[in-house]
Amino acid sequence: MDGECKDAGLAQAGRQRIEWADGMMPVLREIREEWTRSRPLEGLRVAACLHVTTETANLMRTLQAGGAQVRLCASNPLSTQDDVAAALIHEYGVPTFAVRGEPEDQYYRHIRQVLDVDPQVTMDDGADLVSVLHRERPEQAAAVWGGTEETTTGVVRLRAMAADGALRYPVVAVNDALTKHLFDNRYGTGQSAMDGVLRATNLLVAGSTVVVVGYGWCGRGIATRAEGMGARVIVVEVDPFRALEAWMDGHRVMPMEEAAAEGDLFITATGDLHVIDRPHFLRMKDGAILANAGHFDVEIDLEALRELAAPSGHPAREVRPNVEEYRLPDGRRIRVVAQGRLVNLGAAEGHPAQVMDLSFADQALSVAWLASREARLAPGVHPVPEEIDRAVAERKLATLGVRIGRLTPEQEAYLHSWQAGT
Repeated sequence: MDGECKDAGLAQAGRQRIEWADGMMPVLREIREEWTRSRPLEGLRVAACLHVTTETANLMRTLQAGGAQVRLCASNPLSTQDDVAAALIHEYGVPTFAVRGEPEDQYYRHIRQVLDVDPQVTMDDGADLVSVLHRERPEQAAAVWGGTEETTTGVVRLRAMAADGALRYPVVAVNDALTKHLFDNRYGTGQSAMDGVLRATNLLVAGSTVVVVGYGWCGRGIATRAEGMGARVIVVEVDPFRALEAWMDGHRVMPMEEAAAEGDLFITATGDLHVIDRPHFLRMKDGAILANAGHFDVEIDLEALRELAAPSGHPAREVRPNVEEYRLPDGRRIRVVAQGRLVNLGAAEGHPAQVMDLSFADQALSVAWLASREARLAPGVHPVPEEIDRAVAERKLATLGVRIGRLTPEQEAYLHSWQAGT
């Protein structure tokens, strides 16, 4: 079977964990059962660059059940679960190219191997696959029908490509679906980012000062979880609307220059470059812990931290699994979790399956929607169709046994009328 994993002997253990996650993903499971009969993706070639987790495995199984020919690689060098990669290859027959901790050259080689399927549809998480495809294989990019993008960072990159006239096919911004960012980004990231920090550090959050950098949906979720565990939360923002929201949610708000001196734990969630930088390290307490919940490892300027620590004669050392300690010349220690990479997957298992059920149902149905389009969409970034978003929410409520109200014909008419008034 085509693919590359760390150890084929992990396949059975991976299968057990994939089946456990499947039991918590009823919406995706329903779609897979339906697609086993209807086969809406028959013969469709799909290149996927996603976090290789148990939840992703169930998405791949769903696409496969629908008839797609799928190849999968990792969208982050530290996010791969090696037993899952082994199970996908040897238990489910999905060509998978992913090894946890793989160096950069292997990471990009795996992306190219996935693109060798000559895809009609791409699935990305961070836009690395799309960018490689456009830079190195423009003729292939021209033949792609469409794609999907899972995360905020990827959507930002794709919109930049579209603005430059570089994006050659339509991509559905799954991240922007209500059933994705309202739940996955907020509840998923909030819980899993804190989970990663706690597994790596065993920090007592209660009474700690937690600095959340960025107050988008991910930052909101992290701040809520930290506050719920007893932390004193400071929010760092550059957007006045988000800063005002953080203040009204009860958090202190200040620039990073001020927050640096107060924080015990810092978690970045901006998707931007060097939001924690050299001047901030110089103001931090001894023992400050830094973690990143953004997609790429650029939010914490680790090169600057290495340069600051170099004169001490004590290079970074691993003090716990997934925790590196940098000692500054004055003796202060700064600790970085998961090498500054995505903490929820670098030091934990990622989002709970129950919330990924929503996001990956969006992914699956968006791929089917793209495959069914008789006329191709224009190149650019497109929203998830409202009917897909709403259908996923309704399916999820049904699996939870939750019933909601319905408008009467009179109420419907009133909402669509302008004649009625006071």
